[in-house]
Amino acid sequence: MAITSAGVGSGLDLEGIIKATVDSENLPKIAQLDKRESAVKLQLTAIGQIKSDISALDSKIDFLKDIDNFTKRASTVTQPSTGGDLVSVSSSDTATVGNFKISEVSLAQGSRAVADDASAYSATTDVVTASGGTMTFTAGAKTFDITLAAGATLADLRTAINDKSDNFGVSANIINTGGASPLSKLVFSSSETGSGNDLTVTNSTAELDKVSTQANAGGVGGMLISDGTAPGSTDDRAKDASIKIDGITTTSSTNTFADAIQDSTITVLRNSDPGDTGDPADSDDFATFNVDTDKETVKKTITEFVDAFNTALSTLSTVILSKTADATARGLKNALLNQVGNFVSGAGNLQTVYDVGISMDNSGHLKVDPTSVNTLDDAMENSYDDIGTLFAGTGGVGTTLGETLELYLKSGGIIKAEQDQLNEQVDGIEKDKEDHAYRMELFEKRLRQKYASLDVLIAGMRSQGSAISQSLSNLPGFTRES
Repeated sequence: MAITSAGVGSGLDLEGIIKATVDSENLPKIAQLDKRESAVKLQLTAIGQIKSDISALDSKIDFLKDIDNFTKRASTVTQPSTGGDLVSVSSSDTATVGNFKISEVSLAQGSRAVADDASAYSATTDVVTASGGTMTFTAGAKTFDITLAAGATLADLRTAINDKSDNFGVSANIINTGGASPLSKLVFSSSETGSGNDLTVTNSTAELDKVSTQANAGGVGGMLISDGTAPGSTDDRAKDASIKIDGITTTSSTNTFADAIQDSTITVLRNSDPGDTGDPADSDDFATFNVDTDKETVKKTITEFVDAFNTALSTLSTVILSKTADATARGLKNALLNQVGNFVSGAGNLQTVYDVGISMDNSGHLKVDPTSVNTLDDAMENSYDDIGTLFAGTGGVGTTLGETLELYLKSGGIIKAEQDQLNEQVDGIEKDKEDHAYRMELFEKRLRQKYASLDVLIAGMRSQGSAISQSLSNLPGFTRES
């Protein structure tokens, strides 16, 4: 708007007159535009809240309309009363319901090779090869090589093995016996478990026979794997894991048993206590494993759906009462109330959600009702397979509601279209405000031009009056009244 000071010449409050005139034209229109903008933004807020709450409902319905969520299995393991956890078990959704007893657990074992006394060294600094050579380590299908430089010591050999990047799980250690005639004995330990996977160490030169399980020219090297037959010796061969399932022995090359029980995986965690026979009278001896339908997850899914449904319904009712975006809210509310109680075919005795312990109050809110004739727990016990059909089958409650919400939530859906329309209205109001401000600027400019002429006219008249008065006062005999 123009910035001039009207009324300076005339002494009149022309600025006040201009402001009052502009305000009388400007303020009512601004108030009208602000009111329109506030109403549209209130509708946008209401639509945003509807979208938020039905999106939350839609996420719950996504679980409800997925039949796989009604076929999940829950695995429960009861461990022995003493000694710590014996096994862990997981089951896929295709596992058959059942109970099993797991006993006489023996962990899988890798092999261990120890230098005999004749192949021991007097110190870790003793040279194992004067000219250098290659050693090959093999267990089952896995293998790696190391190359020793000329003059490599026992300590160098240990380091070369342990630091080899492609080492599949062989560790080398040196045990020093001490005493009057100390010996430094090399020990190899392999992590490759399973019967038949004993560690084999070969070499490229007879100098390395003492630190190999096989001599270069054939025969036995200096590193021995005990079979546990010698008095006081332990069995250092690689072994399978072994368990009994309901009295039937099964083995695995690792501590994991895949499909020993069909569609379940058992991992053994420790050896059974000595004397374990699996006697049912002795809970120290065995673990029990139960596979059942995952009813708790289904119950939780249904309960969370009811909560999300009620939240969405409350929001829609509030929007309808406030008369903001009420057309969208009313249409969606009616659809939800009509469809949630739909009859579903093919679900046995479960024809509606009211047959699984869900009730509806006068306001349309749902409740998982433990006092109903047919409770959710009753349905879980007597018609579990039909619950999935009721919610996730063709024409099921979850499927139908999901299709309805998709119409509102999808890109280009009902909510997006209404938001776009309202945002266009906001943009239009902003444009109206800009246009109105420009018109007021021109209006004020015209007022100032009009009053500027008046200001000059009055200022001129006042100046002429002052000149006349001055001239009169100079005439002979003129006296000014006090």
